[in-house]
Amino acid sequence: MSLRVGIIGAGPSGMAQLRAFEAARAKGADMPEIVCFEKQSDWGGQWNYSWHTGIDGSGESAHSSMYRHLWSNGPKECLEFSDYTFDEHFGRPISSFPPREVLFDYIAGRVEKSDVRKYIQFNTAVRWVNYDEATEEFTLFSQDVKTGESKTHVFDKLVVSTGHFSTPNIPDFDGINTFPGEVLHAHDFRGAERFGGKRLLMIGSSYSAEDIGMQAHKMGAASITLSYRSGPMGFDWPSTTVERPLVTRFEGTTAHFADGTSGEFDAVIMCTGYLHKYPFLPSDLAVSSPNVLYPGNLYKGVVWQQNTNLFYLGAQDQYYTFNMFDAQAWFARDAMTGKIALPSAEARAADIQSWLDAQAALADHDAEADFQTDYVRDLINATDYPEFDLDAVSTLFKDWMRHKSEDILGYRDKAHRSVITGTMAEIHHTRWINAMDDSLERFLNGPSQNMDTNAMATVDANAILAKGK
Repeated sequence: MSLRVGIIGAGPSGMAQLRAFEAARAKGADMPEIVCFEKQSDWGGQWNYSWHTGIDGSGESAHSSMYRHLWSNGPKECLEFSDYTFDEHFGRPISSFPPREVLFDYIAGRVEKSDVRKYIQFNTAVRWVNYDEATEEFTLFSQDVKTGESKTHVFDKLVVSTGHFSTPNIPDFDGINTFPGEVLHAHDFRGAERFGGKRLLMIGSSYSAEDIGMQAHKMGAASITLSYRSGPMGFDWPSTTVERPLVTRFEGTTAHFADGTSGEFDAVIMCTGYLHKYPFLPSDLAVSSPNVLYPGNLYKGVVWQQNTNLFYLGAQDQYYTFNMFDAQAWFARDAMTGKIALPSAEARAADIQSWLDAQAALADHDAEADFQTDYVRDLINATDYPEFDLDAVSTLFKDWMRHKSEDILGYRDKAHRSVITGTMAEIHHTRWINAMDDSLERFLNGPSQNMDTNAMATVDANAILAKGK
């Protein structure tokens, strides 16, 4: 009987797993029986943007945390597939920081060439999974979210590729129930246009707070206050933006901070991260971890330590994204098919601990980029995934972080060189601060929206949007 493989989720990680099996088939390997379950109507996961918040059109929890005018906050050269380049997909150089629609087009283009869509059951949610230790089989219960039809499936191997950026972590603050303005989590943010002229409080000090805050500045917010728990981000913010320590309490529209200062606000956005949440898995199979570069209990960051028939893709915090998911998927594929012989439980535990110890010693963001570079290298060295210059990618990450520290509004206007093809990215026709149309068509073909201004916060964003479309 053929190996039976179930894949939960057809976002970038699930797409990588399908691509990994297809790459092996093209080299003459036997293809297992594969079923991939995707509750949305199309693949792409997070990158499959939806206007829905809270509950989607099928009554399921809305998966995507993407929003309008989201542009890549890291160079595309750091996530480029080594077997499918941006040059191959677009036929010409493009700039280094594309918007969401462009990146979605890129990742979809690769799997469309691979004829793997036939393995995916769309509009299908996984409701529960059982594992029988005697037979070493997973029983998976799925449901069509449109018709309500339920089905039962049996698999030898199971891949969890649902990501972990869809279940918001929402802290409580004294008095926040008295705040009369809008309060939302970044997961439900869909655009900053409505915050023009508003005083915005962002609670959090990582990528979401930084990016949504600067988009709000771009769209004309009167002020942005970034409230941090551990420490300030410390960028050279525009004059409309300040950082304050953590909120201690709210009194109506007033927020009080730990340093004794306070401020008046019209809206609050919680950029407080996400939870690992796998409601379809029993607790003894589910990752429970903060968002870290190496979650415990996963051998090579992929294989569940207590059950080596269970695999996770993309379960860690990420510098690398698409190409790391590839490396994980190739490793998982070879472990599933026996091409990689997994060591004993004791050896796996020792390997996990060595990575955890290294993670605990990381001193700064540069060290974190090197750590994940070493991790991806470790995976690639074990498989036939096409090699690329990982040290060059790590250098790109460090250049990117330096550019952000120098110019938080202008780092996306930089150009980087592909480590795969050597192609130098083109300078985009529109500076990020001026780009009010994030469509694929405008990105590729223009015209430019550049304006001769250094004070976009004083510009009527709605008028620009109306004019530019």
